[in-house]
Amino acid sequence: MGRYSWPVAQRVTIAEIAEQAGVSVPTVSKVLNGRADVAEETRARVERLIREHGYRRRASGTPASPMIDLVFSQLGGEWAIELIRGVEEVARAEGVEVVLSECGGAWRPRQEWIESVLNRRPLGAILVFSDLDADQRAQLEARRIPFVVVDPVGDVGPDVPAIGSANWNGGRLATQHLTALGHTRIAVIGGPDDVLCSRQRVDGYTDALRSSGLTVDPALVRTGDFSVTGGHREALALLRLPDPPTAIFAASDLTALGVYQAARELTLEIPRDLSVVGYDDLPVAQHVGPTLTTVHQPLHHMAELATRLVLDLSRGATPTALRLDLAVSLQVRQSTTKHKG
Repeated sequence: MGRYSWPVAQRVTIAEIAEQAGVSVPTVSKVLNGRADVAEETRARVERLIREHGYRRRASGTPASPMIDLVFSQLGGEWAIELIRGVEEVARAEGVEVVLSECGGAWRPRQEWIESVLNRRPLGAILVFSDLDADQRAQLEARRIPFVVVDPVGDVGPDVPAIGSANWNGGRLATQHLTALGHTRIAVIGGPDDVLCSRQRVDGYTDALRSSGLTVDPALVRTGDFSVTGGHREALALLRLPDPPTAIFAASDLTALGVYQAARELTLEIPRDLSVVGYDDLPVAQHVGPTLTTVHQPLHHMAELATRLVLDLSRGATPTALRLDLAVSLQVRQSTTKHKG
């Protein structure tokens, strides 16, 4: 076991922590090492004492490893690649390595990841589309391992460092573009209902319709999963309605690709028969035919800012803001046109 260092004014031993917490020394050791076999209430009590005494762990007197943990809910696709590039660009310039992990599609990393991080002791962690629960946050905070969330799944609160984008405005921009072209039957295919950015994009869509004097038709509001498969499934259902939409706002570019696939199957031509707007502005948006009108989300810049923020926090710097939502813009291409109805 490594050596444990406490501020001189409050130097205590693990035994004293155990006594104050009313647990055994081995239990405190398990908490210190991130072991999963500790009751949640017990872990919280020990973590509180660790924070109160200003605990810092130093393995054999060495500083934290010059690395950053980059965690995704699920790896794969151009969306993840853009973020990885942004993180690696800053990390390389700072002489820091990047360790990639994924949560297997879950919104939170498993306890095994927490234990691995506590053993590696990186400079910090960046979580993409993956949040921490209160217990996981406490474990990292007690070891002075800072973390930053990119595109939070839920409302993480003002005290959690997070980098996002103006999702509500993005949804509004996409929908306003379609209403300006004369479309009145405009559908939306969002992401999962429990994901914050999806709800915000759909809310922006709803606000734009109402601002244009249009009624929100519940039949045109669909829940997807940001995937090609989900976009294809929901687009087929929309386009087979008795009164189908003439335009679809897809809450991700991958969803939009699924819409393209559904349109081809139903022998509909984009944009003559159906206008489509995506979200993200991935490189593929310019490579499909017709090229995709989409909301540009600055993924690369978001990743750069998250990396600089977590490195600043690891050095004890106080950032000017813990939460940043970057501006988005509409990239008009060939997949949208005026409604001729």
